[in-house]
Amino acid sequence: MRVSRRKFVAGIGSVIFFSAPLGSALAAATDKKPIRYAMIHDETRCNGCNICATACRRLNKVPTGMARMDIAHIPLSLKEDNDKYHFFRHSCQQCEDAPCISVCPTGASWRDESNGIVRVNKEKCIGCSYCISACPYQVRYLNPVTHVADKCDFCLESRLQKGFPPICVSACPQNALLFGREDSPQIQQWLKTHDYYLYQLDGVGKPHLYRRVGPHVQGGDNV
Repeated sequence: MRVSRRKFVAGIGSVIFFSAPLGSALAAATDKKPIRYAMIHDETRCNGCNICATACRRLNKVPTGMARMDIAHIPLSLKEDNDKYHFFRHSCQQCEDAPCISVCPTGASWRDESNGIVRVNKEKCIGCSYCISACPYQVRYLNPVTHVADKCDFCLESRLQKGFPPICVSACPQNALLFGREDSPQIQQWLKTHDYYLYQLDGVGKPHLYRRVGPHVQGGDNV
């Protein structure tokens, strides 16, 4: 996905940066919170290949033209010869106070308190698309075959419940994705030792998708 820099900045809301020391203090505060899974996208490693998105579409049987996640290519310059991009993971942020949950008339959009993941109950979904309209990050879609809303759920049923990480994590050739319980030593150590930022739009709760901003590299065609 190629997104114009103007469009990206216009909808940016607030981007919150954390240096390693401040990040440590915030990360430590999660110890007393309910179980939450977290995804880290290390932009210093990502090359925008979108192999992660291709693997996601295949495993989760995502219809053509739809996506649970992808890596957006955001131009760093408006010049025609620009070949520098910011590679930005575009997917559900598993945010707190998720508006997709509050607008759902049937309870089909819900948070699984055993893991913090925002899920969709296929049996309850009536295809009204309220949740799709309510999501400010535009990361949901209505499956044209099943007429059920869908989005990234960290591959909960297909992999996570079987002891495997989300397919995007396993498929990434650059090891740009890190996943686990937010209170796990692995995630906590990363937060304590890296600068990172949260992409949080106004009026939406804290995301559980952490991002490490890094040097922007040459862009290529999507896979």
